[in-house]
Amino acid sequence: MKLEQDTETYLLNSIRRFFAEEMEMDIGDLKAARILDFFVEEMGPSIYNQAIVDAQAFFSEKVADLAGVHNPAEFNYWKKR
Repeated sequence: MKLEQDTETYLLNSIRRFFAEEMEMDIGDLKAARILDFFVEEMGPSIYNQAIVDAQAFFSEKVADLAGVHNPAEFNYWKKR
């Protein structure tokens, strides 16, 4: 998976900040990039797959609701007169 450049830059900065503030450890760009690559490769597919499952459930629910939608009868103008 290839991230947008702005997203990758933000995430690298976030990783470096996390290590600095939470782990009291300064890491450089290379280590941050390796960590990001690991998580994208290792966890990315699981997160993506779960997002697809969630989206399918959401849209299935919405499509099921279409059966209950009632629209006015078609070509009814002349029948009312």
